[in-house]
Amino acid sequence: MSPRKSPAPNFYAGVPLDRIDQRRADATFIDRLVSDPDCIIVPVWRNKHLIAAEAEAVWLRRRDAGHLVAVAREHMFLGLRSDVPYLAVDLSHLETPEDDPVLARQGAFQDLRAVGPVMNRCDSAILAYARGLVHWHARHGFCGVCGSPTVSEKAGHQRRCTNPACGAVHFPRTDPAVIMLVHDGGERCVLGRQPIWPPGMHSTLAGFVEPGESLEEAVAREILEEVNLPVAVEDVVYHSSQPWPFPSSIMLGFYARADFGPLDTAEDELESAAWYTRDQLRASPEDETFKLPRPDSIARRLVNDWLAEG
Repeated sequence: MSPRKSPAPNFYAGVPLDRIDQRRADATFIDRLVSDPDCIIVPVWRNKHLIAAEAEAVWLRRRDAGHLVAVAREHMFLGLRSDVPYLAVDLSHLETPEDDPVLARQGAFQDLRAVGPVMNRCDSAILAYARGLVHWHARHGFCGVCGSPTVSEKAGHQRRCTNPACGAVHFPRTDPAVIMLVHDGGERCVLGRQPIWPPGMHSTLAGFVEPGESLEEAVAREILEEVNLPVAVEDVVYHSSQPWPFPSSIMLGFYARADFGPLDTAEDELESAAWYTRDQLRASPEDETFKLPRPDSIARRLVNDWLAEG
């Protein structure tokens, strides 16, 4: 039996905006929304967000920061929150955005991965959403079919090739990745470590889904590749998902039951991997000798829910 998931949503999920997809193609309507003086401007600079001292997202009103829309490389309508529109603006082409008098007195641009775990969950979800869109636009300025320039459409939620002979439409990309806690049905689970991670950090196994593969098959394949444990697809159980726009993934969380046995770690995948008991994880020193996954990750959620079952 697999562990039950707790009711709390994952970090960066639950964006509190009405995306009004059915109205995005109405340029006149969207322009009217984002021209509202109360429209919230969400600045993004080189994948960083404007954060105030106490890890609070800085929301700028158009009446105070409308010039940012004019200088932005791209701007994208995010949605409505209590009828207030939110608009992401990409300022990555600016060398020193802190020189702008409006931005300078509000806070500093920081990586969401550094402040997300301690931020308001709704605010961090909006910032993650904005970051994902900005990243996609920055990397799809040219058509992947014919190489011609593309233009933003549908309020920033698609791009179209400008070559009349092509006209291909491109949509924001999200790469599916499976992430799984392997357990033996009892007191033990598998955690691994990649050498590029912060000292001591261990996490669950994960990998991208390949073409022609179900999610359950991807879970079983990745476990076999990384630690050489056979897992039957019927022993793979879905837990939850998490948007992870660092830069463009959707993490699909699973539990997978495997028979306890020796691990043969793939050196090109992991630095190490081992079985750990619940007692060992509960006693984690959380230092450079051993620490659990970062608190805003679905990996940590999988571990926490598994621990809560024992």
